[in-house]
Amino acid sequence: MAKRKSSIRGDFKLRGLLRRIGNNMESDLRPAMQQSADLVLETQRALIPRDTGASWWALTAFVSKSGLNAQIGIRGKENNKRFFYLRFVEYGTKGGPGKAGAEPTNKADGENFFGYAPDIPARPAHPWLRPSIDMNRDEIRVIISRAISSTLKRAAQGVKSG
Repeated sequence: MAKRKSSIRGDFKLRGLLRRIGNNMESDLRPAMQQSADLVLETQRALIPRDTGASWWALTAFVSKSGLNAQIGIRGKENNKRFFYLRFVEYGTKGGPGKAGAEPTNKADGENFFGYAPDIPARPAHPWLRPSIDMNRDEIRVIISRAISSTLKRAAQGVKSG
């Protein structure tokens, strides 16, 4: 849940053209997407609440070879299992066992006793995923637009680099 996928959205023809250009020549998209991903990652690291700092170190940014997709946040099955609690930090918790000040309810099915419902306090949300993208949206749009423009300009001129 703590992983957020980000990619260039829009016209499928443009995506296909950029992918073909990327196969034939050096594209400016991957460095621009990496710069944008690093910008979001830096903001995520600034916003994430830190008790031990372990989740801070688990945040990473990955950009695909084509430069059209980026994954920023907690990546990998093991890290998603280890840091499952970050979704509760991001969205908060409702608390339990129901109404504030209510007695814990007995959990039994008539024959077996399962204990009492825990008295879990409600926790406020501390969002860090979505705000990290929202705070950098305009700058990311400028970075990627410039990369697309320069790549298409070089492709139109037939200049190969790399």
